[in-house]
Amino acid sequence: MNPMAESPPAFEKGTLWSTVVERTARALASGALVPIRTEVEVIEDDGVPFLVRLVSSLERKAKAVPPPDGKPPKNPFIPPYEEDLFVSYVEPAHACLLNKFNVFDYHALLVTRAFEDQDSLLTPADFEALLSCTAEVDALTFYNGGRLAGASQPHKHLQFVQVPLASGGRRTPMDEALPQRSLPFRHALGPPLREPAEAHVTYRGLLRAVGCEQPGTPYNLLATRDWTMVVPRTQECFESISLNALAFAGSLLVKNREQLERVRAVGPMAVLRAVTGTPGA
Repeated sequence: MNPMAESPPAFEKGTLWSTVVERTARALASGALVPIRTEVEVIEDDGVPFLVRLVSSLERKAKAVPPPDGKPPKNPFIPPYEEDLFVSYVEPAHACLLNKFNVFDYHALLVTRAFEDQDSLLTPADFEALLSCTAEVDALTFYNGGRLAGASQPHKHLQFVQVPLASGGRRTPMDEALPQRSLPFRHALGPPLREPAEAHVTYRGLLRAVGCEQPGTPYNLLATRDWTMVVPRTQECFESISLNALAFAGSLLVKNREQLERVRAVGPMAVLRAVTGTPGA
């Protein structure tokens, strides 16, 4: 498939995940994919076995070399895409790409082909594209709504990773606490997303429930085949630890052992309460 074609076809039903796997092998061989290797420690808090990943190579992303002519880096989410990271076009107006700096295997991005701001609200078209992808694979979907929610790119992109996040467990560590009881941080919980128009209505209702219905209000969206959750954000970091949507699925990323020990001392739930502005944090 030529990613430069004017009217590119979307993936054929039943082929997306096999294409993700094939493209991943190719991108690893060519060096286009730069996995961030981690060591995983489990820190249990309030009945949730949080997966805390300690990375040794996160600095590689921060040290990406700027273009020699001094121009700002090209937006990687605008065609032409990096060839070995391109998976497929997705109807109605999206593309599926591999996450270049991936912590999870087969971490995929769903980006709008034309620029839309990551601070903008999701649309029915976004959900149409997303649901066509997640029909192909049991996944955790997430969206970092703005910089304070952990977004590192200003171009609108949803993300999905295959579940379970850890071998032998539930889809996510947070499933240990859902839906049996209320979580100790601000959030709104809803049913799974099944059909684009209904999914958009569910999403907007969850945004209203936590006061994030205005564009530019930071929040995280997470969804599995069992539930959908929106989490309001008041800050990106707990101390020096940056958190995105994955933290609210029970998966945290820390840069060094000092940060790991700080999470252990404070407790992961307290970390989540702090960045959501939950009273008592």
